Amino acid sequence: MNSAKEKLLWSIALPGFGQFLNGKVVKGVVILFLEFLVNVQANFNEAIISSFHRDIEKAIEQVDYQWLMFYPCLYFFAMWDAFKDAGGGKEKYAFLPFVFSAYFVTVGCIYSSSFRIFGVLFGPVWLPMLFVIPGLVVGLLIKKILS
Repeated sequence: MNSAKEKLLWSIALPGFGQFLNGKVVKGVVILFLEFLVNVQANFNEAIISSFHRDIEKAIEQVDYQWLMFYPCLYFFAMWDAFKDAGGGKEKYAFLPFVFSAYFVTVGCIYSSSFRIFGVLFGPVWLPMLFVIPGLVVGLLIKKILS
């Protein structure tokens, strides 16, 4: 696996890790601190646990949406930054799939307490994750059109 993909995967595991591996310690500390702050303030880990236990209503009650709204952009920026600093994303408009994923996941957060797919409420963890897919597709399509 090339170095850029490795850093991207570590950044997906925990924002800031990719920056540490790239030798960008200050940037890694800032991103890790922000991830921790937003995660704790949003009560996101509790919502994740409830979502894995299929208690979506409880997850919706637990999460603080005012804080959760910061998470997608922070998360996808950290991924893009680690990938780019490691030498990835050199082609024109390579950032677009990351940006549009962040946009779509944010929209997924906004509607996660009420939006249902085939009558199923996915909540603040699963719905935003599902919204990554159209975000990637739109980002890749726009990248292809512009290139």
